[in-house]
Amino acid sequence: MDPTITRIESREFRYPLEDVGTDANGFNLVYEPGETTWRKLFGIKVHTDTGVTGEYVGGNSPGAAQLNMFADYLIGKNPFEREKHWSEIKRALRKYDRMGIGPVDIALWDFAGKYYDAPIHELLGTYRTKIPAYASTYHGDENGGLDSAEAFADFGEQCLEMGYTGYKIHGWGGGDDSRNIQREIDSVHAVGERVGDEMDLMFDPACEYETFADALKVGKALDEQNFFWYEDPYRDGGISQHGHKKLGDHLETPILQTEHVRGLEPHADFIANGATDFVRADPEYDAGITGAMKVVRTAEAFGLDVEFHAPGPAQRQCIAATRNTNYYELALVHPECQNTQPPVYEGDYSDMIDTIDDEGRIEVPDGPGLGVEYDWDYIEDNQTGSVHVYE
Repeated sequence: MDPTITRIESREFRYPLEDVGTDANGFNLVYEPGETTWRKLFGIKVHTDTGVTGEYVGGNSPGAAQLNMFADYLIGKNPFEREKHWSEIKRALRKYDRMGIGPVDIALWDFAGKYYDAPIHELLGTYRTKIPAYASTYHGDENGGLDSAEAFADFGEQCLEMGYTGYKIHGWGGGDDSRNIQREIDSVHAVGERVGDEMDLMFDPACEYETFADALKVGKALDEQNFFWYEDPYRDGGISQHGHKKLGDHLETPILQTEHVRGLEPHADFIANGATDFVRADPEYDAGITGAMKVVRTAEAFGLDVEFHAPGPAQRQCIAATRNTNYYELALVHPECQNTQPPVYEGDYSDMIDTIDDEGRIEVPDGPGLGVEYDWDYIEDNQTGSVHVYE
């Protein structure tokens, strides 16, 4: 008899980030001694009549609201029919960004791996089990942390000494402070001159720049320092194919886009129209492991590489089954404060800055499913409200 989904639970919880605040704009996380920022995530459980439960911790409030729109559809369904469920839910959420699909699809893959007693990457088809990581910084601050070009260069050197072979800068962005673009350019040169001969360097303004001129100025500096990629410069939110193709026409540094376009078809359009050189994918953002691997195969057909956004066990499982990728993003890191990883893992899984081996690589968990055990006691103790139950 086929297995059946009997119950889905969604539980919001929060956890603290010590010595972390936000910048003047109120959104970017920055080092701020004495401040505590609270982050919220969701713990998802998909129960089945087999006694095996698929789990995932992540997501956000808009995604949880979308889960409320389709969870009832999954009750009574076969958890192995991921492709069918992916297609139906994708259509049902056609008016929205479909961010709710990811966490549930990942949990269904976790169920499948546990059911067959295999890591997800074996079900997908394993290509590797270790991959280099790059250190992806917090944003520039004004508080004695990453507060200058020299501070970014010093931290880049520290990461190099730890074994990292790649380093990505999140600077101060554009905005009303006329100093910021010059500080971005100064950081590009300081880091490039300090460690550029020994590390792949990336730059991510996180959609801060307000003009083509500012994006171009910084891009020219990246060219001079031979940066590996240039990511999300514009305030368009990273979705303008024309804008990024036009910018790329004037630069030598490869462009990395598609973190903020949702779904397979917009990714394919970016690729086909020459609007990006590297392709971004994220199993949480791109409708799960099912959706992210569709992006991987599409990029592969065009001869392009996919770089997965953010750290996490789902990203590691996808990377292990992907030939056309180069790095794992170890984010966000800083010389004075912790990574943003939630304290929800039992065992030795870690995305902290010291998790790399002597060659600067991370390992893919080889346990069943996602390969991690979640600390549900911590999640329940820090729950922010009632559990949403669908059965």
